[in-house]
Amino acid sequence: MMNVVAIMGRLVSDPQLRQTTTGKSVASFRIACDRGRRDANGQSQADFLDVVAWERTAEFVCRYFHKGSLIAVDGRLQSRSYQDKTGANRTAIEIVANNVNFTGERSQGGAPAMNAPAPAPAEYSRPAAQQPAAPAYSAGSNDDFALIEDEGDLPF
Repeated sequence: MMNVVAIMGRLVSDPQLRQTTTGKSVASFRIACDRGRRDANGQSQADFLDVVAWERTAEFVCRYFHKGSLIAVDGRLQSRSYQDKTGANRTAIEIVANNVNFTGERSQGGAPAMNAPAPAPAEYSRPAAQQPAAPAYSAGSNDDFALIEDEGDLPF
């Protein structure tokens, strides 16, 4: 059996981080995902999906994402039953996140932002004087490559 969900959309509100009684971090948030079609009035339709992330993923989401952020989530679909405040039985269907990724470009503050150029991380950028020279492919001679005789046999 397979239970795999991949979704990309925008956060409806800021993620909420809580701690369980055992000290595990859990974040809950809702994603608005466009259905890709319009209704009879020409309005685009969206689904609003609840997502739950645990431990390090929960802390990551709460630290770097906020209302309106574009986010990609992959995980699994889960349903659970509970009783509301009035005692009525309810069922919640939610996505349990395995991986969460940025989908927008990085802003100056480190969080994703739209229409902003993505600067290279400091550990990967080099000053122009230290850039390695491009390899000179035309510098070699044709004698650098030798013809391999294979007698028509397969090598495996």
